[in-house]
Amino acid sequence: MATPAAVEAEIHAIMNDRIEAVQAKDAARLVSHHAADVVAYDLLEPLQYKGAADLRRRAQQWFDGYDGPMAYEIRELVVVPGHGVAFCHGLHHVAGRLKTGQQVDMWWRATQGLRLVGDKWQIVHEHSSLPFDMASGKVSFTLKP
Repeated sequence: MATPAAVEAEIHAIMNDRIEAVQAKDAARLVSHHAADVVAYDLLEPLQYKGAADLRRRAQQWFDGYDGPMAYEIRELVVVPGHGVAFCHGLHHVAGRLKTGQQVDMWWRATQGLRLVGDKWQIVHEHSSLPFDMASGKVSFTLKP
């Protein structure tokens, strides 16, 4: 059985691969760490995505919306290792120019739940969220860590 430090290192490696996959706009690589039956709560509609194939289509749509490179990073990543299950959370950032010409530079919060399947950690649940102003109902796109 892996030590908590080893589990933490494995999950950090998965999240680092995620960063590289987004920067390469490689949807297959991005979902390669997800379980086939993953459930994801994304920033955009619908309420949920079910399955790695659905998530891969969503990722490809995201990548295809950018004109040129996408900057992507994860800050303040915290990994909580467990016996057969683990989770991590952090602040995610993307920047770049959309094909519409709009510049994007935004941060959001994300949590991934992982399960050990055989000897491989897989993301089984993913939840992304943006804070919003309760008085106006508007999303707070300008917040930065």
